[in-house]
Amino acid sequence: MDGAEVFLFGTQEINDKGHLTIGGCDTAELAKEFGTPLYVVDERLVRDTCKAYIAEFGRRVDRVEVAFAGKALLTTAICRVMDQEGMALDVASTGELYTAVKADFPTGRVKLHGNFKSDELLTAALGYGVGRIVVDSLSELERLSRIAGEMGKDADILLRVGPGIKTQTHSYIQTGQADSKFGMSIASGAAMEAIQLALSLPNLNLRGLHCHIGSQLFGLDSFARAVDMMMDFITQVRDEAQWTCDELDMGGGLGIAYTPEDAPPTVAELADVICPALTQAASARDLPMPKLILEPGRSIVGPAGTTLYTVGPVKTIPGVRTYVSVDGGLSDNPRPALYEAEYTALVANKASQARTMAARVAGSHCETDTLIPDTTLQAVEEGDVMAVFCTGAYNHAMASNYNRFRRPAMVLVMDGQADLIYERETLEDLVLHDVMPGRLSEDGQ
Repeated sequence: MDGAEVFLFGTQEINDKGHLTIGGCDTAELAKEFGTPLYVVDERLVRDTCKAYIAEFGRRVDRVEVAFAGKALLTTAICRVMDQEGMALDVASTGELYTAVKADFPTGRVKLHGNFKSDELLTAALGYGVGRIVVDSLSELERLSRIAGEMGKDADILLRVGPGIKTQTHSYIQTGQADSKFGMSIASGAAMEAIQLALSLPNLNLRGLHCHIGSQLFGLDSFARAVDMMMDFITQVRDEAQWTCDELDMGGGLGIAYTPEDAPPTVAELADVICPALTQAASARDLPMPKLILEPGRSIVGPAGTTLYTVGPVKTIPGVRTYVSVDGGLSDNPRPALYEAEYTALVANKASQARTMAARVAGSHCETDTLIPDTTLQAVEEGDVMAVFCTGAYNHAMASNYNRFRRPAMVLVMDGQADLIYERETLEDLVLHDVMPGRLSEDGQ
């Protein structure tokens, strides 16, 4: 595969210098200006994908809300982009909620998730006026009712239920099957028990139900089955508890292409499955059409992210392989180590050249730290800039200080302009929270 056939997304192009550009910005120049590793986010692609979700689902159903899953990538600037595009936002921790508040994101459009929400988090959510709290357990219902009563507030809630669907994806990102820490199982009766408890407790307004069947999904039949199973349960609830579900949150999970071989469905194709399934199910069961809520994350920011690295030593082991080391790895992208995630790369300053070098891309940490086990690159040399594609989701979000590496900077690019939205951590940041006890005197006594 030559440079003209590279794996490009959004505004990515190859300029007349043979360099990869994103948002009109030369990636080789970005690496010089901001240093590496560097997360680069294609703002135009993020905005266009948000628009596609709202438009494609909005033209098929009357009531729909699209909430960005903040766990995929969250900074104050990303919150601002989501707000400007009319998105809602789902958060799953005190830190994510605080980020949204600091960005002045309208808290009425925030949904709070999590299988363990502390009293502190529930109190903060009520205090900030979070729009929906997605309750995950019976004990959480009771605690939320108590806290809301003590604060003199009512909590608008959704109940997360498990439809019992096992999807075709990595086991670590399956969430809708019976054996899951998330939600309350329909089959076991826990979901119905939660409905009845929610309706009986004070200071709780049960608005609807939530389910999420998994992540990085290509098979659309799983979404259709989930809709059907949820509507069956909603019918059962109407008949047994005399409660009508007004909001149905189907979560997220649409997969993206990490490699040229991947062929994920489009947003329009997803809408073509979910919306008719929901409309037909409501009609067949004589139910009012609930408001449809979606929570995409990876599919919005994943393809929009690219990580730039500086190439270090290139080592060839005769008869074995060539190792190309880069100045990052496990600390800025743990996904290959966590669940063998696959990525595609190219040499950004040689993007127009033919791919002639078989190699393994290795990180620089004191572990095996393999970013890409086997790939073919342009003739790479020490000092080149390597671009790894589709790193917008769960890379910055999962980054760590392993080996006391500093978390990378992040820039938002559009129309030839690059804006810093996350500063590279400093060495001083690494020791900022270290505490030296007084008893550890210099002489060791």
